[in-house]
Amino acid sequence: MSDIQSLIQSINEFRDERNWRKYHNPKDLAISISIEAAELLEDFQWISSEEALIENKENIREEIADVLIYSLMLCSDLGLDVKKIVEEKILKNGMKYPVGDR
Repeated sequence: MSDIQSLIQSINEFRDERNWRKYHNPKDLAISISIEAAELLEDFQWISSEEALIENKENIREEIADVLIYSLMLCSDLGLDVKKIVEEKILKNGMKYPVGDR
């Protein structure tokens, strides 16, 4: 089992032990990703990146984890292979934005 699959399994076990799966349909997971991303943005609002990292580093870590957790749950629920979709997107972006093209 890959590290990503093991991580997804741990996330899903945590969710299932609390009987939360009923709240985690694709629409609500997508909404949750957006909400957590907005909370991450709040850590940077009105200050420089450097200041944000000094003042909010622990919360930034937690918000990134929340975004990743919801994203991984969504991939799992949709039967998406995380490694495959990321690799495919990198290839697609490479064609769209070739090296040296500005």
